[in-house]
Amino acid sequence: MKELYKIHAEMCKVFSNSTRLEILNLLRDKELSVTELIEKTKLSQANISQHLSIMKSKNIVTSDRKGKNIYYKLTNPKIIKAFDILREVLAERLRKNGKIIEGL
Repeated sequence: MKELYKIHAEMCKVFSNSTRLEILNLLRDKELSVTELIEKTKLSQANISQHLSIMKSKNIVTSDRKGKNIYYKLTNPKIIKAFDILREVLAERLRKNGKIIEGL
């Protein structure tokens, strides 16, 4: 059981970064190339690659080379379920505090 807590904590650390959360959301229902992620996030190739490397090392994303491009996708769609549940909890909290966030 302790091992499960350790793995859980490691995965949560990955999600403690706003850029990685943005990447996770972009990959929610499709695979994207590094180039597409750069275009959508407006971040540098080095920055995107660093975050994808961390996510890949924790088995959150997987990569597939197609020609010159590397495509990334989530390893398990349940990751998005967890992401959405946490987002709903945070949105409810913000609404209770009178802070409405567009798009939540």
